[in-house]
Amino acid sequence: MARGFDSKFVEAQQEEASRRTPLGPSLTAEQRAVEAKRQALKLARVRAAGDLERATAPAHRQMLEQAIRALDDQLTSLDG
Repeated sequence: MARGFDSKFVEAQQEEASRRTPLGPSLTAEQRAVEAKRQALKLARVRAAGDLERATAPAHRQMLEQAIRALDDQLTSLDG
């Protein structure tokens, strides 16, 4: 009996996941690469911003601020 419930649960999860997938046009390999790079840059920026909040040494703070500016510049160049 439990096995039937599990299979129904898995089926419901798969159905929900298929509804979440976009129905728009597929991305090209280049577009996927750009999007992957954008996501990586955003994650790096979030991490650097978090590190900056905790940083106490002036040199470390300055390095993190420069890194954030560089990441922002890269994100801007991807968007434009």
